[in-house]
Amino acid sequence: MSYKIVFLDVDGTITNHENGSIPYSTIETIETLKSKGIKVVAATGRPLSMCSELQELGIETFITANGGYVKHKQEVIHKVPMDKNIIQEVIEFAKLQNNGLSFYTEEFSMNGVTENEILKALKETLSLSDYPETNRLLHSQEVFLMCLFANDEAVEKYIHKFPHLTFKRWHPYVLNVLKEDVSKSLAILKTLEFFGIDQSDAIAFGDGENDIDMLEIVGLGIAMGNASETLKNVADFITKKSSEDGIEYALKKFEII
Repeated sequence: MSYKIVFLDVDGTITNHENGSIPYSTIETIETLKSKGIKVVAATGRPLSMCSELQELGIETFITANGGYVKHKQEVIHKVPMDKNIIQEVIEFAKLQNNGLSFYTEEFSMNGVTENEILKALKETLSLSDYPETNRLLHSQEVFLMCLFANDEAVEKYIHKFPHLTFKRWHPYVLNVLKEDVSKSLAILKTLEFFGIDQSDAIAFGDGENDIDMLEIVGLGIAMGNASETLKNVADFITKKSSEDGIEYALKKFEII
């Protein structure tokens, strides 16, 4: 099988799930894929502004904000901007409830609410050790993803208040707030269409439950050894952990590199 494109989740897949570093084997693997003419796409929950170290590796195509914003070099392939009125309504309700909200433009910002659970979630999902800035210009920018930091009890209040919105949990303390669906799989389909590549010619690697749909729609879906059990159950192959050169191991096993 001659695969033409590889989609790589970032945190816990490209990066070592234990310390957040990028293994040397993965850096070499990305270079090898590119030298063979195989496209490499980062598919991440991160905003674009937090992908500079990946750009330095030569990656030119980014699915960011869990699929809400896709860019190849300077060209926007796909975006799903949220309704500004909805954003404002949720901001005002979150202020009353004292819940954290994050906003993904090309940058990453929050609403200023601080608590230990939020900081823990930021560390686990984006490798952040501190809160981002609040964005004073948010009202004039396109927001591609908004996330709510809350437990299930708090979320019930939002579901009651905003029946027209979907609250999609992807971390024990974080949910996407959606009107139109945002997903890595839809972003992948748009990316494949942009490059003129068939789904069967694509590989995807991931470790989290927001990677499930991504692994399901490509020709070869690979779960990292450190992946959630749910993701492992839908994968075509389970490789070694990201701390054990899992990307390189799988691509060598399938004789892609």
